Amino acid sequence: MSVRFSGVNAENITQCEELIRPYIRRTPVVEIDSADVGVAADKLYFKLECLQCSGSFKARGAFASLLTRDVPKAGVAAASGGNHGAAVAYAAMQLKVPAKIFVPLVSSPAKIERIRSYGADLSVEGDRYADALAASEKWVQESGALSVHAFDQHQTMLGQGSIGVELQEQAADIDTLLVSVGGGGLIAGIAAWYAGRVKVIGVEPTASPTLTKALEAGCPVDAEAGGLAADSLAPRRIGDRVFPIVRAHVHSVLLVDDSEIVAAQKKLWESLRIVAEPGGAAAFAALLSGAYKPSNGERVGVIISGGNTTAVNFA
Repeated sequence: MSVRFSGVNAENITQCEELIRPYIRRTPVVEIDSADVGVAADKLYFKLECLQCSGSFKARGAFASLLTRDVPKAGVAAASGGNHGAAVAYAAMQLKVPAKIFVPLVSSPAKIERIRSYGADLSVEGDRYADALAASEKWVQESGALSVHAFDQHQTMLGQGSIGVELQEQAADIDTLLVSVGGGGLIAGIAAWYAGRVKVIGVEPTASPTLTKALEAGCPVDAEAGGLAADSLAPRRIGDRVFPIVRAHVHSVLLVDDSEIVAAQKKLWESLRIVAEPGGAAAFAALLSGAYKPSNGERVGVIISGGNTTAVNFA
């Protein structure tokens, strides 16, 4: 039975969080001595979505989409760099509906294996996310399957916004929250939840500056789509539904390069034994590299958004 929500706002995010709560993990928040990771902040919190079901925050949006919409007999279909596909496959497995997932060649072996382990029908299509999306859309037209978009659906953003519900309870005193950006579903959901009560800052790779280009142009536009985190943070353009929310509630966006992302992965592993994929470490890279410098007394939160990688030797 479908559940209708009128928009992406705190009230609907709260209701959505209650709906998906039985199916997802309440991921931990760890307060870190900032000196342990070589940064300066009065307080530093990591929200460990790398420990979420299916290995990333994407499980929240996947369950939100499947639980609030009518799923046909043909099941669901999704295009993904990897994490969204794994999340949709996991949600479909739990809810006992068929799933067909389309990924590009840049998807990591760890993500492909995770999708297959959940029993989904997997198809590898093209070099980038846009190629997989085109193949998925064609399949939806032919089969009648329900399309579950990786970021540009209200249901997806509502699910991702449930992170804000948890984080407000776990670390109510944060002033600033750093969030990685690909298509923008994660930051849109979280920013809609806080609605200015916390300074939400986006972080994206210089090799795939989707939000940066959109803000410069005043609307979603095509951007470069490459780099180390291309399997999770390179959809080519920010979502059309995402953009107005981000423009209204996100404070700013920062860029980090691949070497800074690798350094963040390495620091998380060496200092805390946290395994983060490149996209999952991007938000922390802004803090570690100095792209974001906290002010005196500032309390900073960082979303570690995914851990679907096999690379734990960051030598």
